[in-house]
Amino acid sequence: MSCLEYGAGRGNVKEMNFHGQVRYIAGVDIDEIVLENKFLDDARVINPADCVIPYEDESFDVVFSDNVMEHVENPKKVFREISRVLKPGGKLIFKTPNKWHYVPFVARVTPTSFHKYFNQLRGRQASDTFPTCYRCNTKSRLIQLAEASGFTLGEFQYWEGRPEYLRLSFLTYFLGYFYERIVNSTELLSPLRAVLVSELVKR
Repeated sequence: MSCLEYGAGRGNVKEMNFHGQVRYIAGVDIDEIVLENKFLDDARVINPADCVIPYEDESFDVVFSDNVMEHVENPKKVFREISRVLKPGGKLIFKTPNKWHYVPFVARVTPTSFHKYFNQLRGRQASDTFPTCYRCNTKSRLIQLAEASGFTLGEFQYWEGRPEYLRLSFLTYFLGYFYERIVNSTELLSPLRAVLVSELVKR
């Protein structure tokens, strides 16, 4: 199986290391830091102005990404490029925040400088905080993008886990825990969970 990680970055999340588990693993990113990613057999840089993925048509069986799609400014171009490099029947699998969760809501009404400050409070480097757009972060929007890009929507799930963004005090964490218990109590509230996990299948 040949795989492409879209938005591979420097490769600092060990759970995203599939090197040696698939036949070939490549990665792309708009940041040249991807060239230092040791999880990849090959790494290339994307020009964000045109979104072109520098690989041939139908090169990959699977394209995947982790917490990247929320940063995409032109999802239609990106999804079409991903479709182009996928083989027929190939899959795009990704995890991204749900636009209707409280964290993306706050992110949409605050500047990137605040995001950097807040993440520093959580022990994350400011250099690892990037502007967010949330232009493909609802189920309805994903269905539209899939139709326009040669995909069909396959597996789709909403996830809500521990409130890591609120691990600042007992009170904030308790409020996050209470929210988590409520939205996980019934599927009716699943659209308010934190994360979208999506599978798009190339037609």
